Amino acid sequence: MSFAELGLSEKVLQAVSAAGYTTPTPIQAQAIPHVLARRDVLGVAQTGTGKTAAFTLPMLTRLEQGRARARMPRTLILEPTRELAAQVVENFERYGTNHKLNVALLIGGVSFADQDAKITRGVDVLIATPGRLLDHFERGKLLLTGVELLVIDEADRMLDMGFIPDIERIVKLVPFTRQTLFFSATMPPEIQRLADDFLHNPVRIEVARPASTASTIAQRLVATGGEGHEKRKTLRGLIRGAVELRNGLIFCNRKRDVAQLQRSLANHGFNVAALHGDMDQRARMAALDAFRSGEVPLLVASDVAARGLDIPAVSHVFNFDVPHHAEDYVHRIGRTGRAGRSGAAFTLVGRGDEKALAAIESLIGQPIPWADGDLASLPEEEEGAPRERRTREREGRSKRGERGRRPERSREARPEERARPPRAEERPRAARPEERPRAARPEERPRAARPEERPKDPRRAAARRRDEDDAMPEAEIGLGAHVPAFLLRPVVLKKRKERE
Repeated sequence: MSFAELGLSEKVLQAVSAAGYTTPTPIQAQAIPHVLARRDVLGVAQTGTGKTAAFTLPMLTRLEQGRARARMPRTLILEPTRELAAQVVENFERYGTNHKLNVALLIGGVSFADQDAKITRGVDVLIATPGRLLDHFERGKLLLTGVELLVIDEADRMLDMGFIPDIERIVKLVPFTRQTLFFSATMPPEIQRLADDFLHNPVRIEVARPASTASTIAQRLVATGGEGHEKRKTLRGLIRGAVELRNGLIFCNRKRDVAQLQRSLANHGFNVAALHGDMDQRARMAALDAFRSGEVPLLVASDVAARGLDIPAVSHVFNFDVPHHAEDYVHRIGRTGRAGRSGAAFTLVGRGDEKALAAIESLIGQPIPWADGDLASLPEEEEGAPRERRTREREGRSKRGERGRRPERSREARPEERARPPRAEERPRAARPEERPRAARPEERPRAARPEERPKDPRRAAARRRDEDDAMPEAEIGLGAHVPAFLLRPVVLKKRKERE
């Protein structure tokens, strides 16, 4: 079957032919006719099988008629990440060379003013992430009542990233008569229930078993002992010993591990870049462009690069961490072996990853072979390593080394402090005999200097002294307690003689 048999317009066929494609993929061959027939479509296929072109090409054919109005897009495409949204824009630029269509991209990290200017002129295709789209809508800069076609790409990723409440709100804002397309590589039960609510009598297209991996990818498990330094050493050995390594993606579960691993590989002489969600948009696009162009052969990334990114020439994928969700494994290794090319995927597995590994093998329906022995072949000393050491290495506390933290003893466990007599400076100031007024009468002595009120317990005296030091000093009247003795002597007045 050729693209000419799918019902696409002449302009679209010319652009596809200029791009070098002659035969559609299975998902394209089955989805395009239904999209052109204005049917709702639920497409499930392996990653890298051309799902983006399956809705891009028929959309271009339909948009040849009509024109856009200000602030009212004709079609809306929702993507979970900024990179995926930018990639869809590239598809429209590639296949829409013969069309005079306005395409707008609404993603975070870009100025609101530039995006608002494009919306004001009117857009035929609006590609957005859910959060930024709702920001424009709440500002009154966007109307969704003119949307004719709604595309929700990577629907399962929307669920993982917590976008489902935003998606439900957006679906209520678009017209009820719109056409809706769902595309994803996996279809968990939660997404299936949402699809039943969003789609009206959809055509389900499943060209492969959900969450299956491509047969062109050689998958291997690599046993690694310990965390941190030992794991990074194992990864470096894999990269140096890889056969026909042109470029490679290295995936980590946590963003801070991405930055740490990138610095470690750079220190060992590798040309490597990093990509994760905490980076600003300009840095993320620069790292991705450098990897695509071949300027940087290695890219350490989080799962932000695991979904839908079209980099056809990736030869190797390294899973530095076993993914927490089994579906992420399918998307990660799907970055290689695309468009019929061969690829290799290596996953580093340590003790404690058995449960996650079992979930992955259960999802893909096949066991993954080991390279150079499984976990049982690891040295015994690694298995008996102290738990505190593994925790320190996992948290990146390399500066402390093997010393760790010194255990702190509780104050009650120090007998020398309980038996220590009070120091001279801890005694109540009024109790020092050298400072008592020598000729003062008992009733004139300062209250704190009376012997009967002196505390018998020296520890209480020290505590009271500290409390008195912390408190605000009372205002003294006259000379206070520092009255000279001669001023305290009684004054005898002589009787005056009676005046004559």
